[in-house]
Amino acid sequence: MSEAYFPVGPGLGLEESFLSLDDILMSQEKLPGRAETSLPRLGFALGQGTGTGDAITEGSKLEIPLWLAKGLHDSKRRIISVELPKIYKEAWRTVLSADASVVDLHKMGPYYYRFGSQLLNFDNPENPEIAQAILQTFISRFRRIMDSSQNAYNEDTSALVARLDELERALFQTGQKELNDFQSWEKGQASQITASSLVQNYGKRKFTEVDG
Repeated sequence: MSEAYFPVGPGLGLEESFLSLDDILMSQEKLPGRAETSLPRLGFALGQGTGTGDAITEGSKLEIPLWLAKGLHDSKRRIISVELPKIYKEAWRTVLSADASVVDLHKMGPYYYRFGSQLLNFDNPENPEIAQAILQTFISRFRRIMDSSQNAYNEDTSALVARLDELERALFQTGQKELNDFQSWEKGQASQITASSLVQNYGKRKFTEVDG
């Protein structure tokens, strides 16, 4: 029986996949910002008024979902300006560089890596430091996450997983699945080792290219 829904992976870096549920949820995360000009009839849409005819005055502070901020942001017309969420500011970048493993990333933002990558779409002078902080945070946490996933067979991992961002949770679950599959095979509970879905999909794409 075929599956009714085939999960679509999120985009990479600055790109988004509008078929990915993860990317759709990530794009709803709010950004602090400010109106750089008057915005007629947008007060209700942006949570700044009670009627559809209300305007947003110049200088008003805003909380804008990422997808809308990207649509309104224009460096030439200066419609809105976007501020950094606190987890990406210098103070938190210093904390993460000191010891990223102790930070509860899910509490600070469930899409820390993907949301942070999207911030690079805006012309912020701190973009190089933000990109470096995101990369170093991932590097410093990756080994511990994968080590934990490979050494927690039939154990309660809820406390660890609760502190991970969504990308890290996906990596942890992949590690756990591979560990469980290996343990089952080692005990003779699995008839065969099969290729991963990534390998199978790659093979299908190559076969299609040859036919084309």
